[in-house]
Amino acid sequence: MLDTRIILSGLWVATMLTYLWGDVLRIMAGDVKPGEIKGMVPTQGMWLLIAIIMLIPIVMVVLTLTVKYPAIRWVNIIVAILVVVFNLFGLPYKGAYDNFLIIVSFVFNALTVWYAWKWVA
Repeated sequence: MLDTRIILSGLWVATMLTYLWGDVLRIMAGDVKPGEIKGMVPTQGMWLLIAIIMLIPIVMVVLTLTVKYPAIRWVNIIVAILVVVFNLFGLPYKGAYDNFLIIVSFVFNALTVWYAWKWVA
């Protein structure tokens, strides 16, 4: 069996790639207008906030591989739950593909919580 750190890191990578695939499909489907979010031109502060939010899975990969147990166990559980709660506020999305991909990301987050919860060093 793989080390739990590797499994959790892989789940964060899968989550990040799912978000990115949704962004690519949204652009390809013409569901977004470049430089706008829901008809509004975002400020630099909003773009910074978006960058921080999108960085969460990437940071979690690094933290999961470097922070000592048991602290990282709880960080994975808490962050995965917070990410799901955050994403729930965006539902439902315009496209069926987007709703499908967010559900897939929920599965990855649930698996993250499950593996972290069951983790015994």
